[in-house]
Amino acid sequence: MIVWLNGAFGAGKTTAAHELLDLIPGSTLCDPALIGTALRDMLPKERLSQVDHYQQLPSWRRLVADTAAALLTEVPGPLIVPMTLLRQEYRDEIFGALAARRIPVRHVLLHADETILRTRIDQTDDTAGRPDRSWCRGQLTAYRAALGWLTADAHTVETSRLTPRQTAEEVAGALREGAGTLEIVQTPEPKAETVAAGVLLFDEHDRVLLVDPTYKPGWEFPGGVVEPGEAPARAGLREVAEELGLRLKSAPRLLVTDWEPPRPPGYGGIRLLFDGGRLAAEEADRMLLPGAELRGWRFVTEAEAAELLPPVRLERLRGALRARKTGRSLYLEAGVPVGEQNGRDAA
Repeated sequence: MIVWLNGAFGAGKTTAAHELLDLIPGSTLCDPALIGTALRDMLPKERLSQVDHYQQLPSWRRLVADTAAALLTEVPGPLIVPMTLLRQEYRDEIFGALAARRIPVRHVLLHADETILRTRIDQTDDTAGRPDRSWCRGQLTAYRAALGWLTADAHTVETSRLTPRQTAEEVAGALREGAGTLEIVQTPEPKAETVAAGVLLFDEHDRVLLVDPTYKPGWEFPGGVVEPGEAPARAGLREVAEELGLRLKSAPRLLVTDWEPPRPPGYGGIRLLFDGGRLAAEEADRMLLPGAELRGWRFVTEAEAAELLPPVRLERLRGALRARKTGRSLYLEAGVPVGEQNGRDAA
């Protein structure tokens, strides 16, 4: 099990984590900041100059989950992880990777008043390996902006007037009562290329439906991996029923076949997008989301989708919208129609 202590810089995560080691038998400290320090030592300066903090490195986020899984082969657990996570997509990526390894997560937010946070930050030593104090103060705005999803996702412990020991005692007591438990779908990481089927659903204004997974970053289309021996179109229908509680009346029409190249750590594979047709307003109102898998949905325009989808999914969507308009399905490679890809290669 992972006990993830979240909160702004100055909330007392590290000191509370050390106190928790005395209160929770078998617990071990797992500090992701050490992974960030190691990456700063190993990565070239050119790469490091492209980010403001090591959390922006995909390698850091993957190594956090990998390291936790490796540590739990050596110690009984739980692992106490004191680390600020203010971006929900990073939370989804790391916690989803842990869930894929069948590692449960307890998410605890240590919260303090901003005046107290500023005082604690100002009293922090500027020692090697610690974030700069001015940088920490600058993150308070991001913390305020993140409080909405943080308080909904994590069990909150108010630390403004607590000592580190008292904070740890509050956390330990809450954990014994099951607080902070997260229900995240346990989607195993692929070990080879996969075939995935997505279904595009539209509202009466021709906006497309996107869903927000809890177990990976970025928005997505309803759908999922095709099971062995399963027809892709049927897989798309199954996923729509499982994810949204909708049972489509007819088989969806294929819009796009997209070959996604392998990009470590991903294996790529074939990605299919089908046209599920328009949903009436009353159908949309009946949608039910599985909380362990999806936290939200929305109908969006193509321009709005560009703000939500990762680039590879956005190009796939654009190809699908084009195919839907022309009535002819498209074959893509890495989101680009093959004829256009050949033209780009020649250029």
